[in-house]
Amino acid sequence: MSSPLLHQDTVADLMRDVTAATAAGAARIAGAQQPHEPAEHRDVAGAVERIDLDTPLGDFDATVEELDRTWLRHAVWFHHPRTLAHLNCPVAVPAVAAEALAATVNVSMDTWDQSKAATAIERSLLSWTAGRIGFPATADGMFTPGGTTSNLQALMLARDEALEASGQQPGAAPRPVRAASLRILASAESHFSVVTAARILGLDDDCVIPVPVDETGALSVAAARRTVVDLREQSLTPMAVVATAGTTDRGMVDPLPELARLCGEHGIWLHVDAAYGGGLLVSPTHRDRLAGIEHADSVTVDYHKTWFQPVSCSAVVVRNGRTLRHCAHHAAYLNPADTPEPNQVDRSLQTTRRFDALKLWVTLRTVGPDAIGGMLDTVIDLAARVADVLRADPRFELVCEPILSTVLFRWLPPADGPAPGDPDPWVRAIRRAVWDTGRATIAETEVAGRPCLKLTLLNPETTLQDVQGVLELVHETALPLTEHQNTGKACA
Repeated sequence: MSSPLLHQDTVADLMRDVTAATAAGAARIAGAQQPHEPAEHRDVAGAVERIDLDTPLGDFDATVEELDRTWLRHAVWFHHPRTLAHLNCPVAVPAVAAEALAATVNVSMDTWDQSKAATAIERSLLSWTAGRIGFPATADGMFTPGGTTSNLQALMLARDEALEASGQQPGAAPRPVRAASLRILASAESHFSVVTAARILGLDDDCVIPVPVDETGALSVAAARRTVVDLREQSLTPMAVVATAGTTDRGMVDPLPELARLCGEHGIWLHVDAAYGGGLLVSPTHRDRLAGIEHADSVTVDYHKTWFQPVSCSAVVVRNGRTLRHCAHHAAYLNPADTPEPNQVDRSLQTTRRFDALKLWVTLRTVGPDAIGGMLDTVIDLAARVADVLRADPRFELVCEPILSTVLFRWLPPADGPAPGDPDPWVRAIRRAVWDTGRATIAETEVAGRPCLKLTLLNPETTLQDVQGVLELVHETALPLTEHQNTGKACA
């Protein structure tokens, strides 16, 4: 066997192996008749556990064949039009090709002397995204693995800005002591990563204050305003308000202009978690739904959701690039403070970091932002049409009007059937029964204290007929469940 390392003498091996791996994945994509093939967990895990990692196969083709049996056979295909469960998108072909190119070069994005033009490309993309948001020329940002890390970095900046504004000297007390009075306001329907970030930042368990939402799921500005006043009266400091542009379940965009005014009046950092709704920045027809985002102090954008990029690809973008100084550490061996060129590690929570920006760059240069936004517009419009179908079908209940591309609904047990009445106990059993068929994937969630089924529409090639077929499958799988109403199986 030749050397496994990539160098000038093994480029032929690279071409052959990449072709073989791509061909295996492409064959499965081309042959996928449904979102996934049903299989028991014990069977899938057992096949993997039987592989002896201490005994290599010694042949790449044999390894690909083994992967085909153990992994690809059981993959969930997000390009399939009836894969409707989660915020996973089908991906742009140029982006996939760019991933292979990035891995081939294996650039690390921490310092200029390792990345050069890659740093220039990344910084250009961050500047371009900031311009789409409406930020001034002072803006900056950083690519991250995902929205959780982007939110963490934004809230770290907010924390340290609040501590500086308080006038407390850094050496006066440990940071957790100085930060004990800080509070974060976030919608009751905000992403759980806000709480995770607070814990990582060493803030108290009661630091994140859930602000009530209105009947549509939008953060109540009046409630937020009362909370700010109450905190001030308790000598507590609201360090940040987290607004969501695309809540995970309802797709709601919080009232950004009003929240910006509130934060401006009280000197509070406004972070907008647009992990889901960030694709609206390139939408030809729905960009106005992000009105007010230009007044934020920081914004999270997940390109691997509504920009049709492979995971992982996210960014946190800040209005004032100077705030990124809170991330900076200068090591003599890596990024001395007097280096004239830009070192991205000065702005990042990570050191070694992949060139994730490349796939977005290649997609934009190949198809353009209007094409990306147009695909998002297609699924938003599809969600509205699906809502119309559900509203007109007595077998289903539409839970709320879709804002972006998620649709929440319940199956209603027939009034003349064996289990008329409350639809709530059937939600989990229906979701699992649909999954077990392999013919579609749907999700479940909870809104206003009640469970419901969820369709996440992120495939612009999914048609209304595809979704109607899934709804028929929901009905077909739900009816037999009601026959077991007295055995408790519906809630298993």
